[in-house]
Amino acid sequence: QVQLVESGGGLVQAGGSLRLSCAASGSIFRFNNMGWYRQAPGKQRELVAVITGSSSTDYVDSVKGRFTISRDNAKNTVYLQMNSLKPEDTAVYYCNIVVRNGNTWSRVFDSWGQGTQVTVSS
Repeated sequence: QVQLVESGGGLVQAGGSLRLSCAASGSIFRFNNMGWYRQAPGKQRELVAVITGSSSTDYVDSVKGRFTISRDNAKNTVYLQMNSLKPEDTAVYYCNIVVRNGNTWSRVFDSWGQGTQVTVSS
């Protein structure tokens, strides 16, 4: 059974940093594109960062220059380093496998992990 387990969230002041981790089942991880999503209260879930199987990256404009996605295939883990955090980054963060869909990305799994809460205070 495929599992994606997110961790690393917390409460941080504006301008601070956090590093999120997503541990994936080994058999699904190595050659797949991985994405980090977030869902803020009252808002739709949005994709914020993608890393391909060849480690190319893509970011939503609101996090470019502040967030960095990376992966460690040996550990079956994808990371999201978040710097210069802003209150508007407050959300529950999730990971999922993603596939290219025209000019955008689509998630593969319908179900989500428990996510990890990031709260940025002003």
